[in-house]
Amino acid sequence: MASFKPREIVKILTKLGYIQKRQTGSHLIMYNSRTKQTIPVPMHTKELKKGLVKGIIKQADSTEKAFLKLK
Repeated sequence: MASFKPREIVKILTKLGYIQKRQTGSHLIMYNSRTKQTIPVPMHTKELKKGLVKGIIKQADSTEKAFLKLK
């Protein structure tokens, strides 16, 4: 599993149809109007940990391979 920075996750989620709904503190809330799904993305300066990235991928109903292709 490759490491991702928060900005990369936001770009990939945007390509998957998510929009930036709001930001509360250090968490950016991404929303997909087609699936009515909301995903919080922590906007920290360091790379996100592997387990968190896997959780975001699972919430987005995607696969690791698809995420890597969009990176």
